Amino acid sequence: MKTKLSILLVVLVFLNFSVSAQQKSKKELKAERELQKQKEIEALIDAKDFVFEAQKTTPTGGRIINLDYNTYFLNFNTEKTTCDLPFFGRGYNVGYGTDGGIKFEGVPYNLKIEKNKKN
Repeated sequence: MKTKLSILLVVLVFLNFSVSAQQKSKKELKAERELQKQKEIEALIDAKDFVFEAQKTTPTGGRIINLDYNTYFLNFNTEKTTCDLPFFGRGYNVGYGTDGGIKFEGVPYNLKIEKNKKN
């Protein structure tokens, strides 16, 4: 009886080691996911056709503001670029009754894509 119990215990220990050895750590999984996300973003930027939709912002005050009530976006492609983004800060010489924010529409020229040290 003791031998059966000890054999069963040894088998369970070996099975546990083999299963845990094949699993990746959480740090490795997170690093792989971030690398995959970075590659997807690089592919979109290299294609020169993407849409950025702002969901939340962190102004200088430090608190997060959700932008659910309005759709702020940057629609970029090589033929026409459209932008409607919020502006949080102090504005000087702002006309009365203006919307505010960063809004423009145009054709990009002299387009140059550079990577910084942090990618």
